[in-house]
Amino acid sequence: MSCLGPAGPTGDAILTNVSIYWLTRTAGSAARLYFEAGAELPAGRPSPSVVPTAVANFPGDHAIQDLAKRSHVITRWREYERGGHFPALQAPELLVADIREFFRSLPGKP
Repeated sequence: MSCLGPAGPTGDAILTNVSIYWLTRTAGSAARLYFEAGAELPAGRPSPSVVPTAVANFPGDHAIQDLAKRSHVITRWREYERGGHFPALQAPELLVADIREFFRSLPGKP
C-alpha cells in the first residue's frame, strides 16, 4: 500500500503519523522543541554557525538562500522539482540520496 496519492501523502499516512503521536502521548514533547528553540532566540540575529549545512529545497517549501547564508555555512544547496513539504513520504529516494551525497562530501568521513 502506498502512502502517496496524486497530490501527496494520503489521509491514511497523515492519520497514521498523528495517531502515533496521540496514542504514545508524545505530541507535546515533540512540539516542545519548537517552543524551546523560539524562547532561546536572542532579540537580534543569531550568531553564525560554523557547521557545514545542506539544504534540500522541495516544492512547497520556500527556503531563501541569501537569508540562510547569513547564519549558516551552506555547502550544498539543491532544488528539487518533485516532492513537497513531506519529502520523506513524497520523494523518499530523492531525500535519502541527497542526505547520503551530503555526508559523503564532508571531509574526514570514515
